[in-house]
Amino acid sequence: MKITVILSTYNNPEWLQKTLWGYGAQTHEDFDIVIADDGSGDETKQLIEKFSAESNLKITHCWHPDNGFQKCQILNLATIAATGDYLIFTDGDCIPLPNFVEVHATHAEKGHFISGGYCKLPMELSKLISKEDINSGRAFDSTWLKKHGLTSFSSRLKISTSSPWDKLADNLTTTKPTWNGCNASTWKADIFFVNGHNEEMQYGGEDREMGERLFNLGHKAKQLRHRAVLIHLDHARAYVNQEALDKNRAIRQSTIASKSTWSSNGILKQPQRS
Repeated sequence: MKITVILSTYNNPEWLQKTLWGYGAQTHEDFDIVIADDGSGDETKQLIEKFSAESNLKITHCWHPDNGFQKCQILNLATIAATGDYLIFTDGDCIPLPNFVEVHATHAEKGHFISGGYCKLPMELSKLISKEDINSGRAFDSTWLKKHGLTSFSSRLKISTSSPWDKLADNLTTTKPTWNGCNASTWKADIFFVNGHNEEMQYGGEDREMGERLFNLGHKAKQLRHRAVLIHLDHARAYVNQEALDKNRAIRQSTIASKSTWSSNGILKQPQRS
């Protein structure tokens, strides 16, 4: 099974660098990365080129011009570019724990997608984390994180729960597993079967809509919010607007009600053939 990690990013090279440091320290090393870049400037391009030259990671930079929030469009282009049989979708502001790719690989199963979790950090702590903190493991230690400003008990629980208690925590959680764009994975063939992300969607549940089509297809979701974990760095969300949120909600409600498995505004711009 060949794995591709798809990282979305937009004009945040500082956070992207920390994220790439995390992928350079994985226990499972047999994967490549496609960066789905929603129109970043030269600073991001230069970072990726420098990182590619200095690390052992195989990185493909998938970019299109900046035309506002078009994350679903660039994710579809990155999906086409991905060479893996199995795709892990995440964001360029989410540092993976060292076993992140390994956990996704271990739990990959036909007819399923994985829904992982994240530990959200405050801004000061997000800025504090260094390459040495990531490589040494300090950045993933709940005691160290608490000492430096992480107050959320839920976040510390996700990052500190170890086997077999992490599995128990996933079984007991009342949170339903969904396709979360910052931490989800499934087979590339299944992404193509539902025609990828709906490019009509703007920010706000845009990732979940594709997961709802996977549910309509008959897929089941594996809850790994305490086992496949990321450190989510803080950032502003200037692109949020109520009109887009309302539109997204209506699209998602239609997808659920109609039990649709196909988006005509996905990878292929055409209705599903019978």
